[in-house]
Amino acid sequence: MEGGNSPNLQLQQLPLATAAVSVQPHTDSFSYKENLIGALLAIFGHLVISIALNLQKYSHIRLAGSKDPRAYFKTKTWWCGLFLLVLGELGVFSSYAFAPLSLIVPLSAVSVIASAIIGIIFIKEKWKPKDFLRRYVLSFVGCGLAIVGTYLLITFGPNSHEKMTGENITRHLVSWPFLLYMLVEIIVFCLLLYFYKEKNANYIVVILLLVALLGSMTVVTVKAVAGMIVVSIQGNLQLDYPIFYIMLVCMIATAIYQATFLAQASQLYDSSQIASIGYILSTTAAITAGATFYLDFTGEDVLHICMFALGCLIAFLGVFLITRNRKKSVPFEPYISMDAMPGMQNMHDKGIAVQPDLKASFSYGALENNDNMPEIYTPATLPIVQEQHGSKGVSAPPYRVLEHSKKDETCFWKLPDKGLQGPSSTIQGR
Repeated sequence: MEGGNSPNLQLQQLPLATAAVSVQPHTDSFSYKENLIGALLAIFGHLVISIALNLQKYSHIRLAGSKDPRAYFKTKTWWCGLFLLVLGELGVFSSYAFAPLSLIVPLSAVSVIASAIIGIIFIKEKWKPKDFLRRYVLSFVGCGLAIVGTYLLITFGPNSHEKMTGENITRHLVSWPFLLYMLVEIIVFCLLLYFYKEKNANYIVVILLLVALLGSMTVVTVKAVAGMIVVSIQGNLQLDYPIFYIMLVCMIATAIYQATFLAQASQLYDSSQIASIGYILSTTAAITAGATFYLDFTGEDVLHICMFALGCLIAFLGVFLITRNRKKSVPFEPYISMDAMPGMQNMHDKGIAVQPDLKASFSYGALENNDNMPEIYTPATLPIVQEQHGSKGVSAPPYRVLEHSKKDETCFWKLPDKGLQGPSSTIQGR
């Protein structure tokens, strides 16, 4: 009886094993849906952020070009931009809870594409079709490359999904790959900060590397905080874990210092250089941090990794071409110090610097004149001869200075008319 029952038991267990195997494709399809949801949220957020920033910029420009005495925060356009900015940031923040970190970070190229398209649509100058294409050919090529790179990133992005619980985040935090990565990052950050602060190495790569290293920690903590909030909303409360508040504090601190270094970079370099170089460095550092902390590429085959890297390179090239076409802002200088002009004569007897002549300049304070420069700066000379007392028969020059006695300290200027001297023809002065 026992031998006859054993085949029946094996036959009954076979469908159960088959059903267990069929669960894996369903899980993979669900993870791809999560990737798509996260990517769409990130794209939506970056688009809305780009529109919001352009709206606020338009509000400032409109107030500056009009006689409206209102402040910018009293206009509807600025508040609309602020609302869209908060909405976009919420979209990007929530996208980290659905898709892997290495997939969400490169999608910030969407904001660069949107800014380029908005700038072309709302341009005020009128161009001929030939000049328009010649001027914006790099922008069109860059937008196309960035779109192709974004498609490759979404298609071949990492597919690793893990619930952001307090236990999982703590386990990743104390893992030896991340500890080794953190040690290397801290050493590099301290060296860059030393050269930047002590050696005055104000190179754009140095400043943006500091921003990128801080930004990699920002996105790691953002994903942890957003993931734990989503898990808590789903019913498994995670807000009572201390790791949640540690990640929250680290997220706020790194974001503040990151904004500080970005503000310093914007004072020294052009915004187009900061956008292109900062995007490349920040994306590379964030992908490395995500692959080390969250193990995004674990289990991925070589083809998917290579195609994902190709998508990143194409997106990098597209962003570089888009920002390459932007005009560099020329700062307006109302005057130039005379001390900075070697060989120029000083027009003041006390050595105070004055504005030099600027050819073809219409700025305020320029000494614009069509006359000859030597004639302007050459002082007029008069033949002055000192008259000697007691000398006779010497022809007097048109203008003559008479010696004055030290006692009286009154000088007499002799006028050439008829050689008259006396109270009516002399000018006394001290």
